[in-house]
Amino acid sequence: MTETVQIPTLDGTATIPAYVARPTGKPKAAIIVIPEIFGVNSGIRQKCDKWAAAGYLAVAPDIFWRFAPGVELNPDVPDELQEAFGYFQQYDPNGGVYDIEAAIHWARREGAAKVGCAGYCLGGRLAYMAAARTDIDASVGYYGVMIDTMLNEAHAIANPLMLHIPTADHFVGPEAQAAIHAALDGHPKVTLHDYLGEDHGFAAEMGDRRSEEAAVLADSRTAAFLAEHLA
Repeated sequence: MTETVQIPTLDGTATIPAYVARPTGKPKAAIIVIPEIFGVNSGIRQKCDKWAAAGYLAVAPDIFWRFAPGVELNPDVPDELQEAFGYFQQYDPNGGVYDIEAAIHWARREGAAKVGCAGYCLGGRLAYMAAARTDIDASVGYYGVMIDTMLNEAHAIANPLMLHIPTADHFVGPEAQAAIHAALDGHPKVTLHDYLGEDHGFAAEMGDRRSEEAAVLADSRTAAFLAEHLA
């Protein structure tokens, strides 16, 4: 079953729209699917639906709800890609991580004993931030942007975090990737996976960016990681 819900913000002054996919029967756990810069589009909804089919309560919050509520963009359309870049510039991730925390609280109120997340692009950065700043049980980030600027927070990561890093990411260059590895390779709670020659967006559900073999591998690693740590 799928629906749109309103998640109260932490301060209770507003609500965050979110797409929710529910499994049949009692969920194993909850997974927050954190969108890219393209909103809760068909690809993000499909990821939620897959998690629900696997037995999880899946929720994708509208991270742009403050200034572009309900926006759905296609990264393969140049004008829509540029629109998304504009929203990225407006977005405050420090405030946005509170929205992820609000989604964690909502999922627990829905009966989820454990809550994890899987985030993509900007959502991958938010997955890292959630691992460092919230009590989320496990986090996964795909091609997270600007994580290299936040490595001073790595000491605060107390629960498992997995990051998927495409080596040919044209938004996260070699120097940034090297910094991430230098800071996190030895972290007892962090697992890093490199994808040689893959680019940003390789695990999109659909469209020109998807790289099938790498996407299937990354998603299988994510599924096993979250199954282990959300059990």
